[in-house]
Amino acid sequence: MSSLKLTAVHKSYGSVEVIKGVDLEIKSKEFVVFVGPSGCGKSTLLRMIAGLETISAGDLEIGGTRMNDVDPSKRGIAMVFQSYALYPHMTVRDNMGFALRFAGVAKDQIAIQVQQAARILALEPLLDRLPKELSGGQRQRVAIGRAIVRNPQVFLFDEPLSNLDAELRVHMRIEIARKATMIYVTHDQVEAMTLADTIVVLRDGIIEQVGRPLDLYDDPANQFVAGFIGSPKMNFLAATIVEKTTSSVTLELTNHGRARLALPVSGGAVGEAVTLGVRAEHFGEPGAGEVDIALDIDVAEHLGSTSYVYANRGGEALTIEREESRNEIGMQTITVSIDPVRAYLFDARGQRIR
Repeated sequence: MSSLKLTAVHKSYGSVEVIKGVDLEIKSKEFVVFVGPSGCGKSTLLRMIAGLETISAGDLEIGGTRMNDVDPSKRGIAMVFQSYALYPHMTVRDNMGFALRFAGVAKDQIAIQVQQAARILALEPLLDRLPKELSGGQRQRVAIGRAIVRNPQVFLFDEPLSNLDAELRVHMRIEIARKATMIYVTHDQVEAMTLADTIVVLRDGIIEQVGRPLDLYDDPANQFVAGFIGSPKMNFLAATIVEKTTSSVTLELTNHGRARLALPVSGGAVGEAVTLGVRAEHFGEPGAGEVDIALDIDVAEHLGSTSYVYANRGGEALTIEREESRNEIGMQTITVSIDPVRAYLFDARGQRIR
């Protein structure tokens, strides 16, 4: 098991810079997820670690050794892509053991390692089948198994678990995390929240925030992270700071009748245009918070004991979580309260005001 360190890493294609100075340390046996919107650079960063893309500037270390110019096959890594890339004429057993045979590993040792990987991925009944006889999810597990049998120091996954059911994903995560450091790329922040020890949020080639899933959810560094982490995403309301003390600011909500509420933050300036952030589950019943706002209901989703109400006012689309509120949701409007203790404040650049 190896740690991994990126120091001031850049990647450019001609005059276009896609990775703009990434600094990151990953501990041994840590499960790290790179997450971000399409084009943010997460797959490029993964390919740089794998050695499939050159590093334009900066350093990559694996296990304390600089790896910038080391051949991919000698980095002690195994990479699994979203595509299966299985040999169609080989059985599952032969596909999983091919790299070991190519490396000259003894047949009995290959058999042991293939059997161990098959157990982890529930592939034991399928070892003698050809890829054409497998479902998409089964083929994906074979591709993962082909990486597992190599016993690498670092696993690199480029969205390879989308075809696996939830129970198998959790089981596989636990088993593999015992063996090696894992770096996983996905655009799905829900998948990131459920899998990761640490999440790295990327945007436009830079790291916006690194932390444990619930830390990012509860304490986002900026408006981008606040809106990206969490499902449904955080609601944002336009506001202006109208009063300020050493320990609080009073906001006026632009699209809600100039309603006012005070937030316990010390930053910001009077007259500054800001954005108030409130998660769906943090809207309260009328009168429960400092200020009530009325919204026009667009649609409601009933999920059993919990429902989500999609509503708007003044051009702002908001999502509210409600429990056992079916009668209320049948109305044309809904009134909710905002608790300033459970709200977030961001400046015009999207940075957190604390």
